[in-house]
Amino acid sequence: MFDPAREADYATTPPLFSGLPGDIDVSFEFFPPKTEKMEASLWNAIEELKPLDPHFVSVTYGAGGSTRERTHKTVARIIAEAGLPAAAHLTCVNASKKETQRIAEHYWEAGVRHIVALRGDMPREDGTLGPFEPHPDGYANAEELVRGLKEVADFEISVSAYPECHPDAQSPQAEIDYLKRKIDAGADRAITQFFFSPETFFAFLEKTDKASIDVPIVPGILPITNVAKAREFAGQCGAEIPAWMDNLFEGLDQRPAARQLVSATIAAEMCRRLYAGGIRHYHFYTLNRADLAYAICHLLGMRPTENAA
Repeated sequence: MFDPAREADYATTPPLFSGLPGDIDVSFEFFPPKTEKMEASLWNAIEELKPLDPHFVSVTYGAGGSTRERTHKTVARIIAEAGLPAAAHLTCVNASKKETQRIAEHYWEAGVRHIVALRGDMPREDGTLGPFEPHPDGYANAEELVRGLKEVADFEISVSAYPECHPDAQSPQAEIDYLKRKIDAGADRAITQFFFSPETFFAFLEKTDKASIDVPIVPGILPITNVAKAREFAGQCGAEIPAWMDNLFEGLDQRPAARQLVSATIAAEMCRRLYAGGIRHYHFYTLNRADLAYAICHLLGMRPTENAA
């Protein structure tokens, strides 16, 4: 909220992004392309972000054979051609335990050593997502999936976390308890769903500390390029888009360049505030675009590395 009494303080504080040493890790999330044009766009994004030497990149995954095949192909190409550590998403949706373990085995054979293990949501015919329904012979949740993956091979495993509580969770505490079980099952880190308030993330960290969750909790960052689509995503995962953010995007529907600048500014400021609170790893939901994520990393002091160029 605008506070005239604080304006003088803002006028004399140091520049927000001055002097940052770039001592951060980043990871980037992509989705598998459906067309040759989308594949070219994805590869351009990977090539642009590669010089930042990401900790890893991940590729999302959906139910159905074609999506699984695209994910596998994309991850394998990133490892083979870009030389980047790539993590493949894997869900419990529409697959038996044997099928899921077979997919994991194929990933291991392709050089994948990192899995993002998720329960997943059920795809509907209209393209929307519905309530999860476990396969009769499949894993019932991500906790079971993590244990099953550890039986296949010694994967590095990331799981999801929800600072604002997953819509299916019975309560915020139940969400924390479930995250703890996933970690105890063998997960190495948690990547959060996107959020738009640093206070939300720091409050979540306090809860995980109290629950003795001692693995890294990595904030998921979504630079908004499409407000309507972001609102749809937020509704599916329980995230809140604050009113002040709606106001900043008002009137920019037909001004994509201005919308890009506003988006980068909002996300970069939030990352800077997370940095001030001690956060050094950020996971960017890129939507297969490099420009906003690259700009934010640059503002946070990151520069291309010689060995990654």
